[in-house]
Amino acid sequence: MESVVSANFSDLMKPSVEMKEFPDGDCYVRVPNAKSFEGKDVLVYHRLYPHQNTALIQAVFIAKALKGARSIELVAPYIPYSRQDKTWLEGELKSAEAVMELLKSAGYSRITTFDCHFLKKEGEFEYGRMPIRNVSLSSALIAHAKKRLGTDLEVISPDAGANYMSGGKGMKKVRGDYGKGNIVYRDIERMEIDFDVNGKNILVIDDMISTGSTMVKAVENLRKNGAGKIALAATHGFFLKDSLKRLGQLSDCIFVSNTIPSSVSEVDFMDAIRDGK
Repeated sequence: MESVVSANFSDLMKPSVEMKEFPDGDCYVRVPNAKSFEGKDVLVYHRLYPHQNTALIQAVFIAKALKGARSIELVAPYIPYSRQDKTWLEGELKSAEAVMELLKSAGYSRITTFDCHFLKKEGEFEYGRMPIRNVSLSSALIAHAKKRLGTDLEVISPDAGANYMSGGKGMKKVRGDYGKGNIVYRDIERMEIDFDVNGKNILVIDDMISTGSTMVKAVENLRKNGAGKIALAATHGFFLKDSLKRLGQLSDCIFVSNTIPSSVSEVDFMDAIRDGK
């Protein structure tokens, strides 16, 4: 299979796609040797975050430039809008589904991604008409945590949605209604725990850390229940606002993968591809 590498993958691979911007902000995308891929199977490496709206348009343009290819698979470490897979109010839409339909219509035949929020388990799926290969980094994250804190470590998730990453053990998270203002957010009302953590070293593992509010509540709950050392890990680390600093102060150890590069990206998601997952 032939490879095409986006400029936003340059920290991991040599780019082969030109991505620039016109003076008015429009995207410019060029695949210099596009004709050489005609009739071939192509693997496109392109991040869809940060700057997700721009990155999505770039992904569409890359696929259109490769329209002569026999098949086009997209390796997108994180899928934006993946948390918008349900509707709560009239007039809302499943944005995650709409994004998959957009990429399918652009020409992609399959997407490989990592710990996709709306799938909640590893394997092959179809969503929004798009075949998706969802690879979990849970094993790599747990192995790294054991190197940092020792093998005597109990693994839990902060809510039911990430239980597949912890082996089934997790807290229960209860959210409230949407808050007021222009930022769409549902506050966490409480976190519930129904198992013993007293004196135990704990790894809290999740698919993503965004504002950090879930992890903060989880750590507070674990401390209240007598946990020992606490490590925090996730596949995708957004660390919005000052959440990384705050979580670093609350926990004994925090790290993520490099699906979204950060100062605590300590697990390489590309290892899963190299290992043939």
